[in-house]
Amino acid sequence: MLILPAIDLRAGRCVRLRQGRYDQETVFDEDPVAVARRFEAAGAKWLHVVDLDGARAGEPKNLDTVRRIVEAAGMQVEVGGGIRTTQAAGDILAMGAARIIVGTRAIRESEWLKELADKFPRQVALGLDARGAGAVAVQGWTEKTDLMAGDVFDAVRGLALAAIVYTDIARDGMMSGPNVAATKALVQVCPFDLIASGGVTTAEDIERLKETGVAGAIIGRALYEGTITLEAALEAAGK
Repeated sequence: MLILPAIDLRAGRCVRLRQGRYDQETVFDEDPVAVARRFEAAGAKWLHVVDLDGARAGEPKNLDTVRRIVEAAGMQVEVGGGIRTTQAAGDILAMGAARIIVGTRAIRESEWLKELADKFPRQVALGLDARGAGAVAVQGWTEKTDLMAGDVFDAVRGLALAAIVYTDIARDGMMSGPNVAATKALVQVCPFDLIASGGVTTAEDIERLKETGVAGAIIGRALYEGTITLEAALEAAGK
């Protein structure tokens, strides 16, 4: 199982939000590039980067910082947040990112997602954000759709996607443990590798997620607040 340490960007800084709320921000580091290098030194092979300003604005807003992270990190980097045009997707992949994560427009316009997957096969991951097993959210988690995860899976089955990144919004940044039951249910019906995000706090959480058959887990606040080290997370994932 992959472990992907997370860097969330806002105004060029490394931050974390609680449940995706922009008024619940904690700044953890002024230098995201230094954070990426620490994750690399600890043994990470993948890095998860989200442009929070971009997710809210509908277009990437931290491209210079993303570029510096990708260039400095000796890891494969996936990047999400505000990628809603084919041009923006291509620009970020051209920087050297291993893959991009798309959500809002991809959920709303399945034909655009198909176009993107055809143009960049196995380099596009779909972000699926919801509160537990509830309706899918878009627009930086500020809007709820009428779609459930199964509806989305039906629409994208057969596309050349790299993965589905499932975030439980209710657990994100709350240090309350992942939603294992919802993750397991999604793994059983997901047509692609599923990467889980939201609530991972301890090595035991990783072991529980691993039992669901999930392909990877994203860890953010727990690494910054020290409830788990990256080394311990990697060890738990490799057991």
